[in-house]
Amino acid sequence: MSAWKNRSDGQEAPYYKLGPFKVRLPFLHYRFEWPDYLQGLLMCAVDLAAIPLMVELLGMPFEAAIAIVMINGFLYLLHHILGDPVVPGWITPAIPLVMAYVQTYDMGVDRVHALISFQMMLGFLSLVLGRTHLASKVVHMIPAAIKSGVILGAGVAAIAIVFKEGGRFDQYPITISVAVGIAFYLIFSRHFSQLRQRGKLWSTLGKLGVFPIIVLAIIIGPLAHEAPWPDISWGFTKPDFVLMFSEYTIFGVGIPPFMMFLSAIPTVLAAYIVLFGDILQSKAILAEADVIRADEKIDYDPNRAHMIFGGRNFLMSIFGPDIVMCGPLWAAMHVVVVERYKQGKESMNSIFGGSGSFRWGTNTGLLLLPIVSLVKPILGVALALTLLIQGFVSVRIGIMEARSQRDLGIAGVIAAILVIKGAAWAFAAGIILTALIYGKNFFVGETDQTFVKDLERGD
Repeated sequence: MSAWKNRSDGQEAPYYKLGPFKVRLPFLHYRFEWPDYLQGLLMCAVDLAAIPLMVELLGMPFEAAIAIVMINGFLYLLHHILGDPVVPGWITPAIPLVMAYVQTYDMGVDRVHALISFQMMLGFLSLVLGRTHLASKVVHMIPAAIKSGVILGAGVAAIAIVFKEGGRFDQYPITISVAVGIAFYLIFSRHFSQLRQRGKLWSTLGKLGVFPIIVLAIIIGPLAHEAPWPDISWGFTKPDFVLMFSEYTIFGVGIPPFMMFLSAIPTVLAAYIVLFGDILQSKAILAEADVIRADEKIDYDPNRAHMIFGGRNFLMSIFGPDIVMCGPLWAAMHVVVVERYKQGKESMNSIFGGSGSFRWGTNTGLLLLPIVSLVKPILGVALALTLLIQGFVSVRIGIMEARSQRDLGIAGVIAAILVIKGAAWAFAAGIILTALIYGKNFFVGETDQTFVKDLERGD
């Protein structure tokens, strides 16, 4: 008998206790949600957008790159299975930082070693902070000016990657212009937000996230002569795991030199600052749902989340190092799932049913060759769309992290150096500037009337 049917109002979804984890299995501990599964089946297109990055930065063949995407996709399932009620994804704002870091090494074994050492250290750091419950303390110790600069710089770097000479925009100028314009309207426009409140059609369109934009790009790309029409193939995807293991993992290229682990530290710290923002966002989105869905108690534990995505990154560094990394949240789709969850128990019995079914769907989609071949011509557009949306959000969040005009000045310098010289130079400049300007108040900084949020908090 399905245990989820016996859940009383106000209780958590049933689970098996496993140390700090709460194991939940489909059909037994949560109702399988077919609407979320079907949406995931199509939204695997976004996961596939990681392939152009690996092809470009590592010289990886498509078949080897899709093998890494599949391993990463399988590990996405660990979140809801082990008790984390979110839709996980990439560490999107940090992608430009990692790209800039690995490009400082020559194409080939050195570049693969750089990515392995970075992701292994990021995974290890996250695991330690989660296990020791030190995660929030570490981030709160970092001065606001430096946090602001790193996040702001990540956003600017994301936009710069798309528009640099020979970048994605030069390849798909019309397709990206139309797709991004409509995407920004659907996601960020106040006008469309009002439309969603008025009509079910607009509401449904808004809940589909970036999927309609990807469909639009599939059509616009060929019409603008910027991409070929999809050549639909039938059957199942054929990833090349042998090639991937032999040339792009420690089993083929060996363990990176010790100095590479040391040189990765600044980029690891920068990436961690960025991803911690996703942890805060996850908690805030679920807190909103708690107010409406009192029938289910949701236990979101940031330390448990750290151990899960830390473990994912550590495993990927061994079995399939990944430029997009393993993040705690796919914000757009997490919001879509939570919005449907808010509609009531009949719509979605448990938040784990929605998030879990969605990720089972994306994994199924990656196996189906018709879906993979359909979106293959516009994967570069999908990546540009992801980077530009994330750039918009990161710039906004980065500025709001600052607590004074001096913070903003320091952040601007850090951001510029980060984009031009990389994370190590940016951190060094940030520490020196913050020490010179704030002195003994290095960790405290100052607050002025630049931001209304500070006045509202009474800081």
